[in-house]
Amino acid sequence: MSPLFRRNAPAPRDRLVTLVRKPGCHLCDDAQLVVGKVCGDLGVTWEQKDITEDRQLHDQYWEQIPVVLIDGEQHTFWRVNEQRLRKALTD
Repeated sequence: MSPLFRRNAPAPRDRLVTLVRKPGCHLCDDAQLVVGKVCGDLGVTWEQKDITEDRQLHDQYWEQIPVVLIDGEQHTFWRVNEQRLRKALTD
């Protein structure tokens, strides 16, 4: 990406990653490890939301969990790729 465009992108520490998950989901556990590692390395704030406690998230993402959102926009679902997430947070 051109440095001209990169200047306007938020710094990683200004981003918010949300992991939408449900209890007892092994893919969610795997996603949590990747999100935690990448966000920890980059100093990015992240949170988890339980799909069983939020009707809107349930209706929107039930068949895709785990889902990773960056600043409220869907980044990925099912399997989280560490390099892809890292790139999305730093580009």
